[in-house]
Amino acid sequence: MRLWLGESERRPDPAPARTDARTALAVGTAVWLVALIVSVVLQAQLDAAGLGWFTAASIAGVVAGLLGLTVVFLVRRRVRRSAGD
Repeated sequence: MRLWLGESERRPDPAPARTDARTALAVGTAVWLVALIVSVVLQAQLDAAGLGWFTAASIAGVVAGLLGLTVVFLVRRRVRRSAGD
């Protein structure tokens, strides 16, 4: 087994895979939203167990997911506009 190949021995890099991050971001955001609802309903029990921080973490997850969806939307719109020109 060789750990190093010369440039002439390497195969060409594969083409990048086309993906759609919207589905993953939407599912992840929905899971964080469910966690937020559960943590708000069970806030007293979470505080008693020392897990009161979970509500803030859930809010951060929802916000991060919404920001991610916004970025993906803006990038897709820019790509569509540049392809149409």
